[in-house]
Amino acid sequence: MDDIVSANGVNCKRNGVKDSSLETCWPEKKKPVEATSLSSGSSDIEEESSVECPKPVANQRRKRSKADEIKADKKKSSRKRKCEDKEKKQRSSVKKRATTRKDEEVVDDDQKKCEQELQVVPFIKATSRSRSKNADSADGWLVGNEIDVSASSSRSESELSDSHLKTEYFNDCRSMTRSLKADLGELAICHQCLKGDRRYLFICTFCEERLYCFPCIKKWYPHLSTDDVLEKCPFCRGTCNCCTCLHSSGLIETSKRKLDKYERFYHLRYLIVAMLPFLKKLCKAQDQEIETEAKVQGSVASQVDISESLCSNEERVFCNHCATSIVDLHRSCPKCSYELCLNCCQEIRGGWLSERRECQLQFEYKGSRYVHGEDAEPSSSSVSEDETTNPSMKWNADENGSIPCAPKELGGCGDSVLELKRILPETWMSDLEHKAETFLASYSINPPMSYCRCSSDMEMSMKRRAASRNESSDNYLYSPDSFDVLKQEELLHFQEHWSKGEPVIVRNALNNTAGLSWEPMVMWRALCENVDSASSSTMSDVKAIDCLANCEVKINTRCFFEGYSKGRRYDNFWPEMLKLKDWPPSDKFENLLPRHCDEFISALPFQEYSDPRSGILNIATKLPEGLLKPDLGPKTYIAYGTSDELGRGDSVTKLHCDMSDAVNILMHTTEVTLSEEQMSAIEDLKQKHKQQNEKELQEEISAIEDLKQKQKQQNEKELQEQMSAVEALKQKHKQQNEKELQEQNGLGGEEVVSDEIVIYDETGGALWDIFRREDVPKLEEYLRKHCKEFRHTFCSPVTKVYHPIHDQSCFLTVEHKRKLKAEFGIEPWTFVQKLGEAVFIPAGCPHQVRNLKSCTKVAVDFVSPENIDECLRLTDEFRQLPKNHKAREDKLEIKKMVIYAVEQALKEVETLLLDRS
Repeated sequence: MDDIVSANGVNCKRNGVKDSSLETCWPEKKKPVEATSLSSGSSDIEEESSVECPKPVANQRRKRSKADEIKADKKKSSRKRKCEDKEKKQRSSVKKRATTRKDEEVVDDDQKKCEQELQVVPFIKATSRSRSKNADSADGWLVGNEIDVSASSSRSESELSDSHLKTEYFNDCRSMTRSLKADLGELAICHQCLKGDRRYLFICTFCEERLYCFPCIKKWYPHLSTDDVLEKCPFCRGTCNCCTCLHSSGLIETSKRKLDKYERFYHLRYLIVAMLPFLKKLCKAQDQEIETEAKVQGSVASQVDISESLCSNEERVFCNHCATSIVDLHRSCPKCSYELCLNCCQEIRGGWLSERRECQLQFEYKGSRYVHGEDAEPSSSSVSEDETTNPSMKWNADENGSIPCAPKELGGCGDSVLELKRILPETWMSDLEHKAETFLASYSINPPMSYCRCSSDMEMSMKRRAASRNESSDNYLYSPDSFDVLKQEELLHFQEHWSKGEPVIVRNALNNTAGLSWEPMVMWRALCENVDSASSSTMSDVKAIDCLANCEVKINTRCFFEGYSKGRRYDNFWPEMLKLKDWPPSDKFENLLPRHCDEFISALPFQEYSDPRSGILNIATKLPEGLLKPDLGPKTYIAYGTSDELGRGDSVTKLHCDMSDAVNILMHTTEVTLSEEQMSAIEDLKQKHKQQNEKELQEEISAIEDLKQKQKQQNEKELQEQMSAVEALKQKHKQQNEKELQEQNGLGGEEVVSDEIVIYDETGGALWDIFRREDVPKLEEYLRKHCKEFRHTFCSPVTKVYHPIHDQSCFLTVEHKRKLKAEFGIEPWTFVQKLGEAVFIPAGCPHQVRNLKSCTKVAVDFVSPENIDECLRLTDEFRQLPKNHKAREDKLEIKKMVIYAVEQALKEVETLLLDRS
């Protein structure tokens, strides 16, 4: 296998074949390093220059002539004596240890020799405070030239004038590296690239073990100088991004705050108090179903025998009608295994079973020119919206409450009666409820005092203005610093805002981490090394989402990441915005990128809630081992961005509402600057888009007017026919009445019958916007009213919505937000997420995001006790969506979480009480 050095220094393994497409896709255009008078020629900077351009690197040592070897030996011996004398005087207190990585049977003389030679390398360290002024100056010059030979030095003129001293130290550095290679042989390799043919190797004086070469330091650790590496290498700093370290977990401590027993007890009790009402609600629903079954069987509830349904822990049980997760009691067909949840059973008995129509919402592809504001291509095929509804089926319960299996048209057999089944042990939930009530009655804790200081002018640094609502107290959002959130009082402060359904912004979250690189190419390099050969070949391409057409495109991975840092555009200069969602393409982010996963978790604020592994107030962590768990992340989102709002094709996450709570951290950004020519072209295209929108809107209005006119004519015709029929009926009634009156001795009179005719008139950073829960009804009304002003797939207008938020087909521009406030008087919290900031989004708050730069974000979902009610409401809302709607499936299984969280919390409390006793 050959080693290929990529454009940014990555050694990509290939099976003997060099992928030329990768080089042509991402060429490097960096200025070559120039040689100085201190070097012996171009060969002295051969290694530094090779870092700048991608080319094959062979593991071969540079050949030297016999004269070079004799000369080098003489210099080596004289230089060695000089270094030893200097070390005795200036660094006598420093002891070095060399790890030769050889077999344990190496003789002691060789080990001592290696240690003696390894002591020479730290001699160039410029941070030594015991050296003389001249030595410090020389060392500082050497380090600066190692970083960039052609760079101008900021040192004093007297220091730069001593060329002899500079040349001596330059040669010493090269000679010391050769000494390491001579004594360590193949073990004198860079920890990062595992190569031993580097000209300069630097050993860490902190661990006295690991070596890093100059190209790797410059390429993968641009924020570190060689002097920094000598003092403490990237591995010792916890930021090493070599493939071995990136594939390792447990290298850093992810938990930032240890809880004592009292705090754990307090949090667990808080958790049980919050979840008990929902546990009671679930138990009540099951008791009602048992009572109904008792009536069916003609017995009492205590004598009802419920058979157990066979299902494993690795299996999810869903309702065949509404796709809701089934936790315990349900009804099942003994013949076809059709399963029905308790909610659907209640709806059937009540006669209000919600419809589950199937829909196919397809957008018309009108050609690539149409996307950019031109007329639709004549060859474009028209695709209509097909919606199929199931015919009206009578699915009713019997008088005694029993329910037959669903008709065949709905997926059942229609023959048998559904039987009551259980998944959990009998009386297990009721026993759990009683146990929780007993515990809370025995251990009461005084409610905590209020820690919210946001109303004080002294706390302006801990809040951020995000809205300008009139006569509202929630225009500011709680925004603490990451160091403050480690305090217990700030957790209580967070809970006050979180319980109100308010987002929270935590500043400087990355300051709590080791500083691992989140460059996308670093992550991609680690990912390619961590998958099998079959999967690695597929990693050369990724499926990205084109934000303009809102459809998937296949693109070379290197090309995508080049566009991330340099930008991409269409032929007409319109910015091409691409994004990767849930990348890497797996739900096992922790397995594929374990070091990055640890780094992200260590950055999470308020880990009592947000930690996906051990958050004590995160209900999702309470599910027992062996039980199938929902995929809550972490997940990575990498996308392009631009500061100006394009209006069409922006790099956005469209308006949506998550079923659970979430926290999103901005880990990395890159700004792409647009040229004047491109900005001018963008403005011209915006005008063309505006004209296209106005034209289509006018066509839509004309079509509506034509339809109204046709309906009016039809209604007038029908009205005339109805009026004629009424007149004829009146005349007939009149004649009949006259006849009856004549028969009744000629008494005269007239009765006018008036029919009321009703005519139906058909009417028709990232920059964050987060809406309040109480504003959702008005927001939905606005979206339904203006849905045709939004564009979705193929940049086609949205002609119909099934749910204005859960469809995820709308993004509110600045103009739309202005109209929303003018028409309905509501506005979102709007703020810019900065690098390193963590945004907490409560469940049930609709939100959208627009990237102002190329961004790498990592998010994780969690379930807090304060928002269980909202999670249950959303679960019921999602089950009302059409069958093939992408948001319909109950992926969270919140009811199952509540039951097991109560059980686990009670177990932990019992353990704490036993330890205390």
